[in-house]
Amino acid sequence: MKIQTIEYYFREVLLSMIRNRWMTFASIGTVAVSLFVLGVFLIIVMNMNKMASSLESQVQISVYINDNLPEQGRNEIEKMTRAMKSVSAVEYVPREEALKKLQERLGENKKILDALGESNPLPNSFLVTVTTADDVKKTAAAISDLYGVDEVKYGQDVAANLFELTHLIRFFGLILMGLLLFATVFIISNTIRLTVFARRKEIAIMKYVGATDWFIRWPFIFEGMALGTIGGGVSALALRSFYSAMTEKIYESLAFFPMVEQYPFMNYVTIALICAGIFIGILGSTVSLKRFMEV
Repeated sequence: MKIQTIEYYFREVLLSMIRNRWMTFASIGTVAVSLFVLGVFLIIVMNMNKMASSLESQVQISVYINDNLPEQGRNEIEKMTRAMKSVSAVEYVPREEALKKLQERLGENKKILDALGESNPLPNSFLVTVTTADDVKKTAAAISDLYGVDEVKYGQDVAANLFELTHLIRFFGLILMGLLLFATVFIISNTIRLTVFARRKEIAIMKYVGATDWFIRWPFIFEGMALGTIGGGVSALALRSFYSAMTEKIYESLAFFPMVEQYPFMNYVTIALICAGIFIGILGSTVSLKRFMEV
């Protein structure tokens, strides 16, 4: 395609958008609002996934070892546990440290431990962190078979319910995201189709005077790209402001709440929205033109 031809197409796009300014504003507004809603839902899904991952990462396996096990045996358990591919971290907790942590958790009620006197009923243990939550059950079973391990606990019932909840969050999040994406494509494509429909007589005249199909198509395709780019850019700017304000409000009241960091996450969202706008703009123009080109 020659540079002069491209310049002609862009000039035609600009003149067309100015001549049909109200339809242009309506199209850009529809694209921007639709992509903004899609972006808000994307943010919600990503943060729900972040929360689910944070909850899963807090699940640890407590490995209680035999009191009579010598240091060499304890080191062997630690070595073999660290060698497991599903294990990301292992922390040794001496019985004295375990008692101290228990006293801290009890707070003012720690006096109930006075009845124990100088004795310490808590065993030496390891706190094991796994790579993924799905590895907890099989890792716990493997560790329990090691010589010198008395008991393995990881809150089986709570963990099972937690994993089921996080899987549901991810599953329904993806389903709803897919449905919303489909709805967004449908709405924007139909809006651009209306823009093309409003100029159907212009297309028919150009066909009658001998213009080739692609000579007619390119200005509309470039216009769809322009509408999608501007609409995607507007939605991205609005979404960045929205997410910034949302994170600030949430951190004010729930400082511990795990949220996706604004950067570079919002940079990726901005690129995704603009690319989605361009793609849907091209798709909407191409599909709509097919009908009116058959003159």
